[in-house]
Amino acid sequence: MTSLSSDKRMLKYDVTAPYSNIFCFSTTRYGGCSQGNYASLNCTPYTGDSAECVRKNQELLCSAMPQPPRELIIPFQTHGTRIVMIDEDFIRSTKSEQFDLLQATDALITDQPGYCICISTADCIPILLYDRAHQVIAAVHAGWRGTVNRLLQLALKQMEQRYQTEGKDIIACMGPGISLPSFEVGDEVYEAFREKGFPMDYISEWKPATHKYHIDLWAANRMQLNDFGVPSAQIESAGICTYIRHDDFFSARRLGIKSGRMLSGIMITGN
Repeated sequence: MTSLSSDKRMLKYDVTAPYSNIFCFSTTRYGGCSQGNYASLNCTPYTGDSAECVRKNQELLCSAMPQPPRELIIPFQTHGTRIVMIDEDFIRSTKSEQFDLLQATDALITDQPGYCICISTADCIPILLYDRAHQVIAAVHAGWRGTVNRLLQLALKQMEQRYQTEGKDIIACMGPGISLPSFEVGDEVYEAFREKGFPMDYISEWKPATHKYHIDLWAANRMQLNDFGVPSAQIESAGICTYIRHDDFFSARRLGIKSGRMLSGIMITGN
């Protein structure tokens, strides 16, 4: 199960506790300097928040980590399926080139120690992966579009092709996001999942009172992990609904697009 740090700035994942050479987390709304809909620990640029507040919040986050990262790598997400490798070529690139490479990117993979790869969310599901056999990590942004297009599965396949990752070696953390009771969708979203072959009786529920379907993004992504061979005991789900607990975690459905984002990150510490 997840546990809250003493300063309330981040959630930690117990499933990773046996592995001292990695650190992963998801931020809360507490302990930062941002105001209004960004209050208070918004560490993500691209949201309209003050750049100075974002910088200070990132410094606060890094200071709370057991090892300061060389860099927080935060992509500009667009609910697509583009995956970027944070490899030696990326690291040798100029800051401008790195910025360009991170545009329209919704998943990151790396085997480079000290680089904290991150995903920004506010109702979407952040998924952090660790291949304990090959020392490879990934961060995946699984909103409904990423989920229906099986971005998590694509990331796992890339890890398999490049690093020989196997499901039995994956440790997976699924962070706070919108829950089935809160995720009411239109018929077009339901049909998108059905047409892609998802078992709708397992991942969705019809609410007679509202005549709307609700979808379970955690379940739809857990299926992708299981299909890759990840044992259920190696998958941890925070089980925290951001829409319900919007005072503790950012929720775009509650606050609107111009609001803060949780940051979920994972790093190989080199210990």
